[in-house]
Amino acid sequence: MDRNSPIGVFDSGIGGLTVAREIIRQLPDEPLVYFGDTARLPYGSKSKETIIRYAKQVIHFLRTQDVKAIVIACNTASAYALEEIEKETDIPVIGVVRAGAHMAAEMSRSGKIGVIGTAGTIKSGIYGDTIRKYRPDAQVFGKACPLFVPLVEEGLWHDSVTEEIASRYVSELKGKFIDTLVMGCTHYPLIRSTLRKIMGDGVTLVNPAYETAVELKGMLMEQGLTCTRIPEEKYQFFVSDQAEEFTNFAVSILPEQVRETKKIDIEEF
Repeated sequence: MDRNSPIGVFDSGIGGLTVAREIIRQLPDEPLVYFGDTARLPYGSKSKETIIRYAKQVIHFLRTQDVKAIVIACNTASAYALEEIEKETDIPVIGVVRAGAHMAAEMSRSGKIGVIGTAGTIKSGIYGDTIRKYRPDAQVFGKACPLFVPLVEEGLWHDSVTEEIASRYVSELKGKFIDTLVMGCTHYPLIRSTLRKIMGDGVTLVNPAYETAVELKGMLMEQGLTCTRIPEEKYQFFVSDQAEEFTNFAVSILPEQVRETKKIDIEEF
């Protein structure tokens, strides 16, 4: 592998930009290729078989970009497809679930941990299974929050409607007296302030996007894959549909990095 090749990042759409943002902050000298599967989102309501098929197609595309590592910046795809992808690729693959679960296990004082995410992520039970690998005595409570994604994509990050819906969603978790809450969807860090207000200072919010970037940095250093030569085109963005809409949203997340978004036919891969 060429250490100066880019890092590949993919998500079902725009939520993974929060992961890309953390990678850029942690690894400012690394080139990056991002793919958002905007034609086929959301992944959270799809079957496991469908998500695995989608993920394999995206991996095939990213390999054409000569990436040196792949970050699955989608909790649902990490839950359903990571193991299959690891079997079929010879480059490092990191999913957002493991890093977030590890941090939650470490941060929780009582072992009572809440997880919010898409229906697919919560149904898979992947966070509970992974957290208990690090902390066998943990009690993990999941809550699907399907309305968060459209609210975030509408830009209603600090709106009263978002706060009202969030309060309804997490009231069940507050009743479990959790002391740690995992934001198990890459969209959710964009409403972190709302969640912080509702949960209070006594609950630690875990952002898997940040933890994944930290894990990626450590892995690249350990394997001698850190970049030594920055290319002219440092960041590239691809989508399967709605390139203009993606760019308009992306500039609010990564204002200096998004110049152009290219549309590709992912079904060709």
